[in-house]
Amino acid sequence: MTSIPTLDYPAPSFALPDLEGRPWSLEELRGKIVVLYFWSAECAWCQRTDPHVVEHATAWGESVVLLPVASVLEETPEQLRLAASERGLPRVLRDATQQVAKAYQVQTTPHFFVIDAEGILRYQGAFDDVTFRQRIPTRFYVDEVVRALLEGRPPEVRETLAYGCALTLH
Repeated sequence: MTSIPTLDYPAPSFALPDLEGRPWSLEELRGKIVVLYFWSAECAWCQRTDPHVVEHATAWGESVVLLPVASVLEETPEQLRLAASERGLPRVLRDATQQVAKAYQVQTTPHFFVIDAEGILRYQGAFDDVTFRQRIPTRFYVDEVVRALLEGRPPEVRETLAYGCALTLH
């Protein structure tokens, strides 16, 4: 059994290809903040979140790398490419064996992890505070965390419940 990723400790390392076959690894991104976004082309919660994610990622600039990770085994590369293109995502990594989803113990999409420039896990949970009962976001947790790290201070929010579509791990 894989241990649960622990805040303030090194994030589980990984290497995955994007949809064009380019390899991405956490080690190669040292020096940048990494926003790991477990994503699904078919999840309505991801579809709702994507415009906000793209808007914030653009504002964060070059020192932050957004890595959407597709771990739903039933989604084809064509579905992933089409959804990513329609929603303006810069890239999507394919977790074809769910190795990364298992390492991070992901249970829903969307589920976010923010890793600082030294490779330390600083946040895990939801992108914002939207739930079934609260449909309009009043806080963007991932943005708050990234901005704190960019300013060299510890994030105020460190963990929230991820909220969305169930991810079945095989």
